[in-house]
Amino acid sequence: MFEKLQAIYERYVYIEEQLSNPEVVQDLKKYTKLNKQYKELSEIVEQYHLYKNLLSNIENAKEMMKDDDPEMKEMAKAELEEAEAKLPAIEENIKVLLIPKDPEDSKDVVFEIRSGAGGDEASIFAGDLYKMYTKFFETQNWKVELIDINEGTVGGYNKIVMEVTGDDVYGRLKFESGAHRVQRVPKTESQGRVHTSAATVVVMPKFEAEDIDINKADLRTDTFRASGAGGQHVNKTESGVRFTHIPTGIVAESTDSRSQHKNREIAMNRLIVKMKTSQVEANYQEQKSKRKSLVGSGDRSDKIRTYNYPQNRVTDHRINLTLYSLDKIVQGQIEEIIEALVLAENAEKMKAGESV
Repeated sequence: MFEKLQAIYERYVYIEEQLSNPEVVQDLKKYTKLNKQYKELSEIVEQYHLYKNLLSNIENAKEMMKDDDPEMKEMAKAELEEAEAKLPAIEENIKVLLIPKDPEDSKDVVFEIRSGAGGDEASIFAGDLYKMYTKFFETQNWKVELIDINEGTVGGYNKIVMEVTGDDVYGRLKFESGAHRVQRVPKTESQGRVHTSAATVVVMPKFEAEDIDINKADLRTDTFRASGAGGQHVNKTESGVRFTHIPTGIVAESTDSRSQHKNREIAMNRLIVKMKTSQVEANYQEQKSKRKSLVGSGDRSDKIRTYNYPQNRVTDHRINLTLYSLDKIVQGQIEEIIEALVLAENAEKMKAGESV
């Protein structure tokens, strides 16, 4: 473990030097990428220094115990016991920090919410989820750019798409993909009966073109007019974009934005996601047999969470977590749920690592 920590520290020092290099500072893309890595390594380097100092204190205390002076020996014994008592906690912290992160965890995301089964109430619930998430994004100091909004007929949204950028965005939000279910009395319900409605969330990491090797000669690009209500700007221009990767036949398109440029970006990201998914499918199936991943496939049928208003209850079905604080959660206080999911995922990863 010590050798691994030393290697991480050397990488940290190298990045620190690069961040003060004028050539790197001028290259905003490279600087941003290195700065993200630097922040990711900072916590483990801090623990490494604590660990190193503690091991040094233990060695020094053991040497002092060889002294013939009884007082010196007693003082050394006390220092040794104190240092050894702290050691397990730091070692455990380091083990958690050394768990390999998913390569996509540091990426920004395209975040989509759609109303599901339940008619108007589902649209209202999708709107409630949008408010909940945007309040959470604010607490994380993440930036949000709205890409597409399709409002419901009586409030809320049928669909909303946004880009979320910041530190470790996908790593924190990847557990949100799937079907979210609400149980409550709709405003339109005259007899006070509890109804069940649903909305779906898909969290997709934003990739750069260099994240996967795509030969431009292998791509066919088509532009088209998006379908929808007549008279909308999006229908008057060929803003829709479709990419086809000829060797594999993989197709991705976007009509989410009125801007063809933005649709190009979204469609390319979707193509990269599909190609990466295809490439890692065999590996994923192998890993799946070893452990159960908490990260949803993004499939809209994956029911992950229930929000029960009469009981002020939220249940995450993947880890059997139930909290009676729905009133706070809908105000964006979802940190406790996310932390529990991260801990559960890390526990599975550690278990998988021990069994190899």
